Amino acid sequence: MSIKDFLKSKAVAICMQLAAICFIGMFLLVYNMNMQAVVFVSMVYLLVQAAALFIEFLPKRRYYTDVKNGLAQLDKKYLLSSLLDEPSFYEGMLLDQCLRACQKSMNDEILLYRNASREYREYIELWIHEVKTPIASSRLIIENNPSPATRDLSEELDAIDYYLEQALFYSRSSNVEKDYSIKKIRLMDLLKQVIRKNAKSFIKYKIKLDLAQTNAVIYTDEKWVEYIINQILTNSIKYRKENPKISIFIQDRAQSVSLFIQDNGIGIPQKDLGRVFEKGFTGTTGRNYKKATGMGLYLVKQLCDKLSLSVSIASTQGQGTTVELVFPKTELAELVQSVQGAKGDLTVL
Repeated sequence: MSIKDFLKSKAVAICMQLAAICFIGMFLLVYNMNMQAVVFVSMVYLLVQAAALFIEFLPKRRYYTDVKNGLAQLDKKYLLSSLLDEPSFYEGMLLDQCLRACQKSMNDEILLYRNASREYREYIELWIHEVKTPIASSRLIIENNPSPATRDLSEELDAIDYYLEQALFYSRSSNVEKDYSIKKIRLMDLLKQVIRKNAKSFIKYKIKLDLAQTNAVIYTDEKWVEYIINQILTNSIKYRKENPKISIFIQDRAQSVSLFIQDNGIGIPQKDLGRVFEKGFTGTTGRNYKKATGMGLYLVKQLCDKLSLSVSIASTQGQGTTVELVFPKTELAELVQSVQGAKGDLTVL
């Protein structure tokens, strides 16, 4: 709050004060009071009023400056009143009470929706686990009654299982930090787990797999990273061409381990490449494949951000796509490695 703005807000009162001084001066002159005395009285009056305005201005400037700076610094604006001291002037007290009432109301609303979101997430997770029971029973029936029809049903069950898993990971993606453990993992072992999970698809579509051997280790959460790699591999399988081929190789650098998953599939148009991690974005490729949901790569990006991993995609339409996952060798990884060397296997929660 500047002095100029303050004086503008007091313009009517100042004009009335000046009019009052003129009236008092004329009144004193009518009663033959000395001009010097009239000027002296008027100057004293002006000084007193100016001092009163200045004393009123100081606390207001301090308070409103704090309000302005607080708004600029806060991401969550509704928490503004928590940063402010209680003002000493009446208008400020009213504003402070309003801000605190608004903050309390907003906190109550946030708590309400947070509880509703938590209950809905718990219901979804419970529902997914319940649905997995009839799916498992259906698989047993299929295994006991092998036929071309049951093989087709098995593939449909695999698709249902995939989308259930995607829904489960999506419901948990906002709370990764509450459900992960950092530990030493051999990247090759993790890759083999994902490949085994997709073995049927590799055989059915006659996909050639080029897997480079490596002894690289990473420090991350096995469950979440397995989902990330599986999602990327599933996309490579889904958007294949004739004579499909998938190459997986690793670059073990001084500060990081990079995992590359490369395919010779249909690729991604350049105009869509910058938006593939957006929620619900399917692009030209996804619209051509009606089963695309636009959630897979969005979840990959969200989980990578939560786990402090880097993910990037390079693609040429009609030639293929390469996805790079970067696992940093952080100080935490070095600490885990040193403790493991001294005390054996350790999981960092």
